[in-house]
Formats: sequence, C-alpha cells, structure tokens
Amino acid sequence: MKLPELLVVVFLLFAGRDGFGKSHPKPACRYPPSQWCHSLQIAIECKVQKQCMELNAIRPNQMVPRVSVTLYYESLCPDSRYFITQQLFPTWMMLQDIMSITLVPYGNANEISSETSPFTCQHGAPECRANMIEACVIHLTGNALALQIIYCMESSADVLSATQPCLQLYAPSVSWSSVDSCVNGRLGYQLMHGYAAITRALTPGHTHVPWLTFNGEYTEENEDKATSSLFLLVCELYRGLKPPACTGAPVKLSRSFC
Repeated sequence: MKLPELLVVVFLLFAGRDGFGKSHPKPACRYPPSQWCHSLQIAIECKVQKQCMELNAIRPNQMVPRVSVTLYYESLCPDSRYFITQQLFPTWMMLQDIMSITLVPYGNANEISSETSPFTCQHGAPECRANMIEACVIHLTGNALALQIIYCMESSADVLSATQPCLQLYAPSVSWSSVDSCVNGRLGYQLMHGYAAITRALTPGHTHVPWLTFNGEYTEENEDKATSSLFLLVCELYRGLKPPACTGAPVKLSRSFC
C-alpha cells in the first residue's frame, strides 16, 4: 500500500466517515470514532477490533519519547486558526503515535485586577470567552480529544456558536453544562490564570501567536519549518524508527470489498 492509500485508510478509521452512500454504516456503539482504538473493549463494542489490531501493528515503538509540541495561541486570531486547521490537526491525524500536543489558549491576553473582567484579549471580549471555553474543554477532556473539538470550533465560521455542536460531536459524554459551569465559575479563571503564568514564563518570551515549542524549546528555525510543514518537522524530530507515514514505506493491510 502506497502512502496516499495508507493515509486514506487511517483518516477513514479515525474520522468516522460513512464512505459513499450506505456501503459503510457506522458501528452501533456509544463512542466517537476518535476513541474506537483506545482500548480492546471499545474496539470490540464498535466492531473495529480487526482494523485496530492492524493499525497497532504498524505503530512506532512507544518506548521512544514522542515529539512534544506546545502551541500558544489565541482562539480568534486568524493566524492561530489557520495553523490549527491547516497544520496542527492534519499533522496530528497522521502522526499522533509519535507526537504529543499541549494547547495553551492565552497568547497576547493580559491579566488585570478586576473581578468582573479579569482578562483583556487582543480580539476583544468574545476572544476571552472563547479562550476560556477552550481552556475548560482541555481540562475536561484532555489535550488529544480537546484538539478535535477545538479544530471543529476553529474551522467554523463562528467559533463561539460552534462550541456546543462540536462538543456533542466529538465528546458526547461531556455535557455542555459542565463546560458552562467551568467558564462561569472559579475553575475557568484558575485555568486561565495558570495559562497566563505559563505564557509569561516562556524563555525567550513570545512575541506573536501562534508560538510553538518543540520538546520544551523554541527556535526560529523550527518555527519556520513548522509554518512550512509541521508534518515534515515532526518526522524529522522523532528519534525512533520513522513510521510509514513519514517514510512512504509500503504497508500491508487486509483488503475488503462490497
């Protein structure tokens, strides 16, 4: 199987598309496609055990550290949105076995002494709210699942309006009320306060967003490479045996037809 064909197989497995017409109905299970291969129990319930076993067979050695990618961004910044939708999410879809992602939705915001509005944001109050929503989503779901929800939000015409539908699509077990309670309660502020401290502690200090660190370090060279092709950079930085997605090596998977 050539690289483009492998990417299609992996994308269909994780994206949960129906294919063409009704030839590939969705498994009747209570988990979203992104979680089908998280455990043997889920794979069996969703009737994708064979596909998950094949996918696991071509995964890299998990003893080798993954490439750690941390993105400092703003929810309504056009450049941040572009990077998430055009670089970060597609790369993670293909290379999630060799990379880990940490999302920090704060960017150029400022923390101020005000009980009613403790933060100001570069793109106004709507961005402060969207930043906090995404912070709460990250807290409640974890970075990997949150990335899918945030990708859905950031690729929409209206980030804030897309929040609830995207949450329902990718994390149906997480209620909107839990996110809303986080945003409007003390927890949301505490999360943003933590992100403010993390962002201020950057060395060198960030001068723009999106701002990227790899394995905890920032270099202008890596930023340039990531802007051009994050996919190629992650493949380059990974120290283990390169996965087929990086090398284009043929992979034998079972074939089935209707």
